[in-house]
Amino acid sequence: MLSKELEQALNDQINYELGAMYAYMAMAAWLEQANLTGCAKWMGKQAFEEYEHAMKIYEHVFDRGGNVTYQAIAKPNNTFKDVRDVFENGLKLEQGNTANINKLYEAALGAKDYPAQIMLQWFIDEQVEEEKSFADILAQLDMIQDNPAGLLMFDGRLGSREGS
Repeated sequence: MLSKELEQALNDQINYELGAMYAYMAMAAWLEQANLTGCAKWMGKQAFEEYEHAMKIYEHVFDRGGNVTYQAIAKPNNTFKDVRDVFENGLKLEQGNTANINKLYEAALGAKDYPAQIMLQWFIDEQVEEEKSFADILAQLDMIQDNPAGLLMFDGRLGSREGS
């Protein structure tokens, strides 16, 4: 059974994941409007991945006899300077998520909640992948700089992302 404190922290994380989904959808819409449909597709898949993360925690809470309580989701930013700004915002979102997951893991350690620790280890590994993905994209955008042909090739490559 989950402690009430850990249950609340997991509910907060569900909300964060859903907020991230919402933010990524706003980023996808901006990219779509900028005619970067490959980047928009990539960001849409990123949004769906955040939904899957929320559901993974949701299921864990119920599997452990807890309750899920939803909170308001803040309106996401939907104005960006350029494509680099979009992906910088995505990296910041992932860095915030990493910090949240680390705090959750510390809470699970303190509570000696071994099932939560095991579940959260998956998220720790996932966050390494997420931050690297955004860092790699930003490095590629730095290489492209103001080259429209490079940006179109980059957009096409991101549009080929498989999975969620």
